[in-house]
Parts: sequence; structure tokens; C-alpha cells
Amino acid sequence: MRAHNPLMGRAKGEPVQEPGAALAAGEWKLSRAAGSLIGGCAFFRMKFSLPLSVVFIFLLGCLFCDGALADEPPAPVARSHAAVSSTPVLPPEFAGWQVKGAVAQSDDPASADAVNAPVLREYGFVRLEKASYTRDDGRNLTIRAAVFEDASGAYGAFTYYYSPEMEEETIGGQAAFLNNRVLFYQGNVLVDAVFDRTSVMSAAQLRQLAGLLPQAAGGKRNPPSLPAYLPKRISAASSDRSPENLEKNTTKYILGPVTLDRVGSPLPASMVDFKSGAEVVIGKYAVNAGDSTLMLIEYPTPQIAAERLRQIDASHQVTQQQPGVVPILDVGPFFDTRTGPILVIAAGPLSKSEARSLLSSISYEADVTWNENTYVSKKDNLANFLFNAILLCGIVVGLALVAGIAFGGLRLLVKRFFPDSVFDRREAMEIISLHLEDAPGPLPRER
Repeated sequence: MRAHNPLMGRAKGEPVQEPGAALAAGEWKLSRAAGSLIGGCAFFRMKFSLPLSVVFIFLLGCLFCDGALADEPPAPVARSHAAVSSTPVLPPEFAGWQVKGAVAQSDDPASADAVNAPVLREYGFVRLEKASYTRDDGRNLTIRAAVFEDASGAYGAFTYYYSPEMEEETIGGQAAFLNNRVLFYQGNVLVDAVFDRTSVMSAAQLRQLAGLLPQAAGGKRNPPSLPAYLPKRISAASSDRSPENLEKNTTKYILGPVTLDRVGSPLPASMVDFKSGAEVVIGKYAVNAGDSTLMLIEYPTPQIAAERLRQIDASHQVTQQQPGVVPILDVGPFFDTRTGPILVIAAGPLSKSEARSLLSSISYEADVTWNENTYVSKKDNLANFLFNAILLCGIVVGLALVAGIAFGGLRLLVKRFFPDSVFDRREAMEIISLHLEDAPGPLPRER
């Protein structure tokens, strides 16, 4: 196809065409100005070849796939029970105590407590480790460490085993002792330590042991929040009665029906419905007429709690047992209310004012915990995306420059070593000349 420049005239013998006719025929195109970038540079006239297009598409795909695949969370690896049991809990030595003999392990809750094995199962018992320790002064120490699935199970087992006769101590999450026995929990591990002879440093030595115990991962190391709703002391509403005080070591955290029946509560286990995910905490309070019981039942949602409260009230109003209805246990006066997903039940020798004081002391406050990752991944990082985009542009521009230089350099080398053979051949070129150097012809005379 021959290029036509309107500034250079027309070729000899070429018919003259009006601009309007060309426009009407749809053949009119924008002409290229001499020396312009449009068609004046070999790089911009170059078209991408098929291999270069494939490379470009590949790099573009890598840009968007890199961020998506780089931060994919690894697939969770299922751990077998044998793998969990192989992780030691008790250290070989601590605070001058050295282990004597092998550490015994068992995943049977009956080996920890044959009588209360069902209770341990409800708390999520995993395994038991038992070891004997000795010191250079000849003292001996026997430690039994029960590992549970989470800290809620360890705390619940601790509240099940401690008694009002035990004194409180500051070891781990919570501790109590009686004579030479010390009971404490740390994370998801419950420790029962028995000294043959105690000393003033025994508590400090067990604190060091608590710091060496392995911790559960994530939220499993956090103790339950429901026991914190039990008030320690309730002020008297009037001067004619004494304040209600939470009696020492009477708090019981319960996760199953067997434990609830053995601890004793104002409600039977069938009314609590542990299958819906209920958690129970019970505390004893001293009132004027004796000991009263404050029971808190937390459900996953307020809707479930409201439905259970209606069933409890309906059962409490039944004067005689009917088919399909479980009556409330005979525990004297009975009062209940709901705050959020928590049912509050007060029972025992209570007056109405004492019951109102106990029930009003429980106020649920929603506590939202964000347990998702808060860091910004490569996939969601805008700066990383912009960097990859700039990098891709640089790669594309670099490839284009290399291709342009290669194309132009090859053309120059061919023209240098093979002049008029490949490019700019004479027979392939046509020059339109206006012969401006010729003398003009005579002008016609005026008549």
C-alpha cells in the first residue's frame, strides 16, 4: 500500500478525488504529519508478538495470584490423642526439686479419681501425669497433674475438689491448701501437690512450677467469665439485717448433669438442659435465717435463656406433678429472673428483700471479644498491591524497551551489512517529485 501525503501533490496519472467523496465512502483517514510520533518511531509502530503477549498475561496473573496465595492460612493439622499425650506437662526439675523415677501417664479419668470419673469427663479430662520429686534435704513431694481441654475444665475441677476447710493461697490461677496438700490450677492444668513436710518456701516453689506448666493455645487458656458475676458481698438494704456474704470455697462451676446432681442445686439437671450449651455456677450466701443458694445459668443466646425461664416458671407453679413436667426441687422460697443470656435463681430461707438484693446484684454486660487476626495480610495490603503493580509496569516497559532496541538494532545492522538488499530496496520505493527547481513556464498574456 502506498503512502500518500497531500503536501507532496499526487502521483502522475492518479485521479483527483474530492475530500467529500472520500469521507462519504468511509475511506478517509487521519494523515500523519511529517516528523510526528505517529508512525515516526519504529517502537510505536511495533505490534506485540504472540510470545510477548503470553509473557505479559503470565506476569499479570502472577501479580494478582501472589497476594491471594501467599497468605492462605495453612490447613489445620489434626492432632491425634497419642500426640497430645506425648507432650510432657511436669518438668524434670524445678526450684531444687528433682523428679525421681519415671513420670506415669494415663488418659483414663478413673486413674485420677475412680469415684468421680464421670465428673472429670464432663470437665473435658484429657490425661493425668503423676511424678515423685525429692530434694537434697531428703524431703519428698508427690504431684498429680490433670490436663483438661481448656481452662474452664481445669477451673471447674478445682472448684469441685476444694472444700470450705481449705485456706486460699496465691499460686497460678487460684489455689487452696489444707495441711500438706496444695491444690491449684494454671491454664488448663489442675495440680494436686502433697508434701511430706512443708516449709515457708513451699508456696514459692509451687509458683515456680506453675510458671513452667505449658499453656493451652488461643482462647483455651482463658478461665470462664460466668463465676465473675457472683458478688463477693452484698450490702444490706436495711439496718435490721446483716449483709449477704459469699461463703468461702462454696463456688462451684458446673458443665454437666452428673456434676450438678452431685453438687446439689435448686434445679434438676433436666431443667437446666446442658445439651443447649449451658454453664452453671453456684454459690452459698449467709443470710439471717441460714444459708441461701445463688445459682447462675448462662446460655449461648438470650432467646434460649428466656425460653428456659418460661419453662422453669411454669414448672414452679405446678402444685402437683403432671406427666411430662419436672417439678422444682423442694428448697423453700424460690426466686428467679433473667439478665441477658443469664438466668439468676435464688433459693433457700430468704425473705423477699434478701431475694431482691441477691437478684439485683447480677447485671449482665455484653463483652465482645475479637478473636480474628488483626494484622493486614499481603492480600489486603494496598501498599503491597501498588508495589506489585509498579513492578509489573516496570517489567512490561523493560520488555518493550528490549524488544524495541532489538528490532531497531537488527534493522540498522541489516542495513549496514546488507545495504539496499533487505530494507529500502530501490524497486520497492517510489518517490513523488514536484520538480520545484525547474524554471516556471511563461505566463499567459492578458487580452
